[in-house]
Amino acid sequence: MAKVLAVCISENKGEQKHEVKKVYLEKDHGIIGDAHAGNWHRQVSLLGRESVEQLQEKISFPLSNGAFAENILTEGILLYQIPVGTKLRIGQSMCQITQIGKECHNDCAIRKACGDCVMPREGIFAKVLEPGWVCPGDLLYIEE
Repeated sequence: MAKVLAVCISENKGEQKHEVKKVYLEKDHGIIGDAHAGNWHRQVSLLGRESVEQLQEKISFPLSNGAFAENILTEGILLYQIPVGTKLRIGQSMCQITQIGKECHNDCAIRKACGDCVMPREGIFAKVLEPGWVCPGDLLYIEE
């Protein structure tokens, strides 16, 4: 069963995200308090722990939750294999996948330190369809 491991925000763009106890996903906006929220297609970013662990094995320093600028770190589901348009129930919220991967910006700290970054290949982005709270331990599943 898939679940949320961590929820992360950054108050300003260009800063690494940090863990918080819970987040509120607002419809057509994203996570309240996160710099990347707004009325666009990448309101919330998600990344699987499985993707992070592949890179963690190649480096000597620990990667903290939020290191890839993910808002929601998950476990138990290969997010990047879920088709665009799929609806996900995440805690109390409902989101719809809008994009898989993204171009990594030139000054990506992870890419500079590790020589690689998983977000361009395995991170996903979603818009919020139904508002609600999300916190670590919440279940995540595909809505049929």
